[in-house]
Amino acid sequence: MSLYLITLVCYSLLMIVLGAVASRRVRQSSDFFVAGRRLGMGYLAATLIAANIGAGSTVGAAGLGYRDGLSAWWWVGSAGMGSLILALSVGPRIWASAKENNLFTVGDYLEFRYDRGVRDTAAAFLWLGSLVILAGQLIAVAWILNVVAGLSKPTGCLLAAVVCTVYFAVGGLHSTVRVNLLQSAVKLAGFTLALVIAVAGSGGVDGIADAMKLRLEGNSDSYLSLIGAPFSQYLLVVLPSFVVSPGILQKVFGARDKKSVRLGIGLNAVVLLLFAIVPVAFGMLARARLGTLVNRELALPSVITELLPHWLGTLLLAAIFSAEISAADAVLFMLTTSLGKDLYKGRLRPAATDQDLLRFTRWCAAGAGIAGVICAVALNTVISALTIFYSIITAVFLVPILCGLYWRGASAGSVRASMWTTIVVLFAMEAGPRVGSHWPALEPAISVLELPAQTWGIPAIVCAIGAGAAMLIARALVENRSRKPQS
Repeated sequence: MSLYLITLVCYSLLMIVLGAVASRRVRQSSDFFVAGRRLGMGYLAATLIAANIGAGSTVGAAGLGYRDGLSAWWWVGSAGMGSLILALSVGPRIWASAKENNLFTVGDYLEFRYDRGVRDTAAAFLWLGSLVILAGQLIAVAWILNVVAGLSKPTGCLLAAVVCTVYFAVGGLHSTVRVNLLQSAVKLAGFTLALVIAVAGSGGVDGIADAMKLRLEGNSDSYLSLIGAPFSQYLLVVLPSFVVSPGILQKVFGARDKKSVRLGIGLNAVVLLLFAIVPVAFGMLARARLGTLVNRELALPSVITELLPHWLGTLLLAAIFSAEISAADAVLFMLTTSLGKDLYKGRLRPAATDQDLLRFTRWCAAGAGIAGVICAVALNTVISALTIFYSIITAVFLVPILCGLYWRGASAGSVRASMWTTIVVLFAMEAGPRVGSHWPALEPAISVLELPAQTWGIPAIVCAIGAGAAMLIARALVENRSRKPQS
């Protein structure tokens, strides 16, 4: 067994033990779902940083940096910008509603603001999207373990799923935030130290730039530009999802007060904006020093094994493992709390006791971990999995949450119409052509809905949200007019 694998096994056991110790204070569902609403600024920032610096922000972003260059900063930078918006507007407002009405999940809020139907519609898409993003986190761990320890993809996915499922299931958010504090410290220290030493060992910034010019054969200007071709796509897809993501909002529900919400989310945003360059720099370093890779998402693990001293590679490996595991537990939190509240308590057993709800949610965590492994084996790349998730979350939750907080005229009927319009347009523009290419028998039916992936240069997700917003406004105006008394 390699030193890398021994280190990860020991670190995994430490996280499980820490989660188990913290779980002894979990007595009721409010402890599990919202940590008793006792999270101060530090704990809230730590758990958000741990959740947001995951597979996409490390392995995925390094792969984008390898392919696209400096403009890949916008992948994580957009998350930081979305977090700033959340800290200054949506976060404090939705926290106040959750606190006042004892809401545990975003589904609780949607039912409180609209009706049961809106909650059920959102929950169904959340379950689908959550499994996909959980798979993305597990894929990232599998790539790392394959390179440094030779483990197969299914084995790597299974190891990651077991670790995060165990420490989350025993204590929910209360345990998770304690483990997240450790993970955040390890990942920030590991990435920062490794980048400084790796750059210094490669001749500094000038040395890397010279090597890059040779690799790119004079085509380095666009590669070294912050405003490259992909930046607008990253901004439009990623930023909105970090304003309305149920996993993030439900962690915010656990905050102690509005000040903790603003400062905790704000600190998380600043860290994301600063961290955004780190994985991109690793990807660019891999391009300059290692040349062509079979898979761009092998950029970061290749740096570990080929460019760093063994001790530093081990520290960076622990940091990456922390990132993927912490993001995976955030997805488990989002998925299982929704299944517990939206499905079990909401539909299957409305009269279930608090302990019944806890028991069901813990079993859901185990089931979700297994399902995530199955999806991870089927999907190919981290970014493909995360892009699907960000699109679904933005399409389903952006309009209902923002209108719920800022426009009283939005009704349950208009919101449902908006959600379905957004999903249909997004599917027609993004998924339709792919489905038709894989199943030719469905191509005639798909072609009826099929639209170009961009309209006038505007990405599909923006067109879909625009169509959904237009439907909501039109439906709401018709409803309001019909309610006016006839003269």
